[in-house]
Amino acid sequence: MRRLRVLHVIQNLNYGGMERLLADLVLRADPVEFESHVLVLQYLGRFARELKGRAALHVSPRLPRWSLLFPASLARQLRSIAPDVVHSHSGVWFKTARASRAAGVPRVIHTEHGRAAPDPLKSRWLDGQASRHTDVVVAVSEVLANQLRDTVVRSRAPVTVIPNGVDAERYRPRPDTGALRAELGLGAETAILGSIGRLEQIKGYDVMLAAFAQLPADPTGAGAAHLVLAGDGSEHNRLREMADRLGVNGRVHLLGWRDDPEALLSAFTLFTMASRSEGTSVSLLEAMSSGLCPVVTEVGGNSAVLGPELAHRLVPPEDPAALASAWQLALRETARRTADGATARARVEASFSLSAMIRAYESLYRGAPHGVTR
Repeated sequence: MRRLRVLHVIQNLNYGGMERLLADLVLRADPVEFESHVLVLQYLGRFARELKGRAALHVSPRLPRWSLLFPASLARQLRSIAPDVVHSHSGVWFKTARASRAAGVPRVIHTEHGRAAPDPLKSRWLDGQASRHTDVVVAVSEVLANQLRDTVVRSRAPVTVIPNGVDAERYRPRPDTGALRAELGLGAETAILGSIGRLEQIKGYDVMLAAFAQLPADPTGAGAAHLVLAGDGSEHNRLREMADRLGVNGRVHLLGWRDDPEALLSAFTLFTMASRSEGTSVSLLEAMSSGLCPVVTEVGGNSAVLGPELAHRLVPPEDPAALASAWQLALRETARRTADGATARARVEASFSLSAMIRAYESLYRGAPHGVTR
C-alpha cells in the first residue's frame, strides 16, 4: 500500500509548545503508514533540526498581502506536494484551508492550540470561514472546543478534543543536577519558582512579576526565593524593566530560550504560570510529568490538566495577590507540595500520554470523523 502523505502547515518551527507537538507528531508517526511533510510559511527554526531525515521540509515563498483573499501561490505549492491530508496548526488556518480546497486536497484537518478569550472579531470571522473548508477541527482542551463551537466554527465540521501529550519517560522526576544553581549562583536550599514559556502578553508574566514583588523575600525562613523564567518573546525587555522598577531584579532571572528543559525542571521547587488564556499547556504537562507541584491560573485547559486532585493549586487570573499567596503556601508546606508533585505525574501518565495523542491524530489521518483521545 502507498503511504498516506500528511502535510503539516505552520508559521515556523521555532521554540514553542505547538511547534514541539508538531515535531512529536512527525517523529512518532508510523513511518510505514505515513509519509510526513512540513511546510512553514515563515522560516524553519529550531525544531527543523530534529525533523531532517524524518520529514520533507518545505518553505513557502513569501506570500503577497493579497494572498489572504486568495492564496494562489500557496495552492500551487500544495499541488506540487500533493498531500492526501493537510494538517494546519494555529495561525495559518484561513490561508491553508482555502488553498487546500483550491488544490484539491482530499482531507483537511486543523488543530487549534489556544485562543484569546474572548478573541478578536476579525479572527473569529476568518476562522469561521476557514471552518467551511475543513473536515475536522481539533481542540486541545474541552474549554477550547466549546469556545470554537460557540463563536468560531460555521460549518458542520466536527470539533473534537485531542488533549496534548508529553513523553513521560523523557520528562520524569530527576535529582537536581545543580547546573542551573551553579549558573545563577544559588545555594542548594534556595527556593526556585520556575516557569517555561513564550514571553508574550497572553502568558501573563507581568502578573507573575507583580505577584513576586508581593511575595516576602524570605517566604519560608530558609532564604530568599528566586523566580526563573525560561523563554523569550516580545515582552522580554518590558519584563526586565518591570523587574527593575519593582526592585526584584536581583532575584528574577530571564534565561531566554533553553535547550535543557529537563535540567531546568529538576532545579525548580515548583512550576508556575500566570496565563490569561491557555489551551492545554505543554510546558505545564512537562513540569507535572517531572513531578513538580503546579501553581497556575484557572484559565483554559489548566483546570482539566490539574483535575480535582490538584484544584487547590489553581488561582484566578489577573490576581497577583492570590498568586503570591498560593506560592507562599506551597513553599511552606513541603510535604504536601511533594505529594502534589507525585499526583501531578500520575495525572500526566494516566490522561496526557504522548502515545495516546499520536494514535488519535493517526486515526484522523486515516479518515475517522473523530480522534480517539484515550
